[in-house]
Amino acid sequence: MNEQGGQRTRRITLRDVASRAGVSLKTASNVVNGSGRMSAATRKRVQEVIDQSGYKVNAAARNLNRNKTGFITLAVPSLTPPYLSELANRVIDSARLKGYAVYVSTYAEGSAKGARDLLRSFNNTISDGIILSMSELEDFTTSDLDVSYPLVCVGARDTRGVADHVMVDDRASAAMAADYLFARQVRSLAVVGLHQRLDEGRLGSAREGNAELRMRGILEASRRRGVEIDRRLMGVTGYDWSLGRGYLTMQSIIDSGVGFDGVVALNDQLAIGALSALTANDIDVPGQVQLIGFDNIEESAYLQTPLTTMDSRLEWISRTSVNRILSRIGQAGQEARTLVSESRVIARNTTR
Repeated sequence: MNEQGGQRTRRITLRDVASRAGVSLKTASNVVNGSGRMSAATRKRVQEVIDQSGYKVNAAARNLNRNKTGFITLAVPSLTPPYLSELANRVIDSARLKGYAVYVSTYAEGSAKGARDLLRSFNNTISDGIILSMSELEDFTTSDLDVSYPLVCVGARDTRGVADHVMVDDRASAAMAADYLFARQVRSLAVVGLHQRLDEGRLGSAREGNAELRMRGILEASRRRGVEIDRRLMGVTGYDWSLGRGYLTMQSIIDSGVGFDGVVALNDQLAIGALSALTANDIDVPGQVQLIGFDNIEESAYLQTPLTTMDSRLEWISRTSVNRILSRIGQAGQEARTLVSESRVIARNTTR
């Protein structure tokens, strides 16, 4: 019972929702749980009654009846990079719409207490499953990912077919980014963000890793266009994809004296740093040099020169990974699936 203006009002029940929508209690329950078969019109009508009446799901009682905790875990290497903090916020929002709460856990990349330890020590009495953002610094094996509880992986790492994998096609996205610049008369391309010196043979067969797959896509697009890659314009940042590293790497490329008229930065933080270095050296963007980043972080749209970037598809990734983990929680024994989305160019003012 609720108190409103000194009067006690009865809490809206699921039976009230069913009555107002003119459906059975079972149908109303199916709408709340996102299950069952019915017409789109019926589902919409029931949902409208839920929204208008203020009906609230008793998630604790529902999950107790189902022998579930009502929580899922999102494990990320860090919340410092804007991409990962945005991923966390969107996963939380997507899970909330399904009546679930999210524990967000960080792990120390590449250490004894990294993601592999987290996977081994997972406690399914406090959480029903894990969405794992796979670190570039972790060396995952098949046995690491072949776990007995629901697991969905996100990121550009190979899950070897033993765990659900939700990802954007980094190779195709990078080729699209390079082609976008080439179509705008770019003829000499610099890249900021390689983990190590360019090795075309190794990258030509790369199957995982953001930097590796993105560089592979750039190389393939360059070959198709007949554009030769100059190794002196390939900026190595190691695994530091920060604003400062983007600035310093771009400055080093400028100082080399090798001419270039286009830059692909392998994430938006690197791109923003690169843009600052170009501006500090009185290089006009996009007049003299055109620049494109990756991930479409929030800041990229609000720079003095708004950044052209590749869509990270974070909304799709978060929604899809939550749907997959809840599907696995509800039904054991499913085959692992790899779900891949295409990116797109978000055109702003750093390209012509």
